[in-house]
Amino acid sequence: MNLRIRDLREDADLTQTQVAQMLLCDQSLYSKYERGERELPLGLAIKLADFYHVSLDYLVGRSESKQ
Repeated sequence: MNLRIRDLREDADLTQTQVAQMLLCDQSLYSKYERGERELPLGLAIKLADFYHVSLDYLVGRSESKQ
């Protein structure tokens, strides 16, 4: 999942700080989610899937289809 959230962020030309602000967390915590050092909570995963307009299955790597 960590590679997917980084790729989605980069594809959207966003910084870690911008995404962290949307998730109401600090950049250092979001960076740990991207590096796989911390498990992304389900609630934040849902917010990211909605934000990027992708399915939760795609976000967590269970599907190759974004929808």
